Amino acid sequence: MKLIAAFAVLSLLPCFVWGQELAKERVIGQLEVVATFNGPMPTGVTVANNGRIFVNFPKWGDNVEYTVAEIKDGKTLPYPNAEINHYADGDNPADKLVSVQSVVVDPTGNRLWILDTSSIAFGPVKPGGPKLMAIDLSTNQIVKKIIFPADVALPTTYLNDVRFDLHRGAEGMAFITDSSSAGANGIIVVDLASGKSWRRLNDHPSTKPDQAFVPVVEGEILQLRIPGQPPAKFAVGADGIAISPDGKTLYYCPLTSRHLYSVNVDALADRSRSDAEVAATVKDLGERGGASDGLESDAQGRVYLSDYEYDAIRRWSTPGAVETLVHDPRVLWPDTLSLAADGYLYFTANQIERGAGFHNGQDLRQKPYVLFRVKVDGIRIR
Repeated sequence: MKLIAAFAVLSLLPCFVWGQELAKERVIGQLEVVATFNGPMPTGVTVANNGRIFVNFPKWGDNVEYTVAEIKDGKTLPYPNAEINHYADGDNPADKLVSVQSVVVDPTGNRLWILDTSSIAFGPVKPGGPKLMAIDLSTNQIVKKIIFPADVALPTTYLNDVRFDLHRGAEGMAFITDSSSAGANGIIVVDLASGKSWRRLNDHPSTKPDQAFVPVVEGEILQLRIPGQPPAKFAVGADGIAISPDGKTLYYCPLTSRHLYSVNVDALADRSRSDAEVAATVKDLGERGGASDGLESDAQGRVYLSDYEYDAIRRWSTPGAVETLVHDPRVLWPDTLSLAADGYLYFTANQIERGAGFHNGQDLRQKPYVLFRVKVDGIRIR
């Protein structure tokens, strides 16, 4: 009995010293669990004005039955239907959802836009498949589909995330990050009325991975560790994207960098401007406190930043002014951010850092993955 009692005392030592609890990292923000996922890993999330929630599951290696879903009563259902979500060899990729990386409800609050990479397991894009598709949420019907040509969605392109300015042109414009880890990075601009698209900041330094950056996640250097191969640098380009409420400034960041960048939207949207003229409007807004995956913005002009290095969500207002809204050990790789009309910031946490590609083939992810939300004082851009 004495031996058992001694072990009991020792087991308390990591947390208590003579009855006193040891200091530990603070938890910041009051998180709410919105949904959990025991199947494939989600990346994107978006919330309509009436509260409908949509997520997507890219085909990175998990068994993905449907790549876009609506959450109803805690369950995911294929959206807009099961048929379009079922892509198989021999299908026309233009007619199916191949592998979706992002879903975004635009500022009207009533249209869901689906960004289809047409890339499975980060392989070459399937010609004719990279697209942007709009669903009318009142009818659940496809109302627009824009296919990207081969000189816009390159064979190495990875369409990552999208934001909208609906006040430009007849129907507005979309701006998309190309986060390719194997080819050129950049921003893709789309005229929603004509369906025409073009590349900007193609391989500009601001869209490329920071070669000096060494990400540290869960206390370990994040490297690609493939069985039989030496560790390799993890390097991914332009990923997170957000737009200012006046539609004049586009914010973006490479996935492997701690810097936030901006570019003038007038320059991006004007096809008569040279690449050099567009690049001249790029600003390095400095370090943002950690490395981000998803970005979001509010009507007050602030930018929300996921921080996968420190299990955090931050908010940027001016260079050097970054506040922490969330810091919680459950926030394992915060991915996409979505500011909803109900005043909550929604985000997915999907444990990307625990994937097999970083751990010599061992998948260390622990289900379920989580959709969180936190109340903020930001107002959704309309």
